[in-house]
Amino acid sequence: MATYPEYMVAPIRQDLTDAGFEQLMTPEAVDSVLNAQSGTVLLAVNSVCGCAAAKARPALKLAVSSSEKKPAKLVTVFAGMETDAVAQARQHMLPYPPSSPSIALFKDGELVHVIERHHIEGNDLMRIVDNLQGAFEEYC
Repeated sequence: MATYPEYMVAPIRQDLTDAGFEQLMTPEAVDSVLNAQSGTVLLAVNSVCGCAAAKARPALKLAVSSSEKKPAKLVTVFAGMETDAVAQARQHMLPYPPSSPSIALFKDGELVHVIERHHIEGNDLMRIVDNLQGAFEEYC
């Protein structure tokens, strides 16, 4: 069951979908993308919180738009909304604990880089962008 009314989260979802992220709404969609055995996937666990609005989403958009190397696929799930899809995404992010917002990079079906909430709210925007771009350089 959703925690927030859809009218409230629709513009927050659109912030990432307008930047090329695909919204994953079901556990099956999450598995279909994250179990891919080739290529890179960037997963954003989106949220209504202030650090998602002020840092996570802007960092994601800036890192992707300004990088020569970038993940082949961009996807997102929304914490507090499609709970089964989010739970499935978090299974793929183990052993990291649930964190919203958070960002995960997968390569050939394996988790290779994670940015947790405490890395987001405790950093400035450009440090998060640099972190993401460094991961893109290494894995993409």
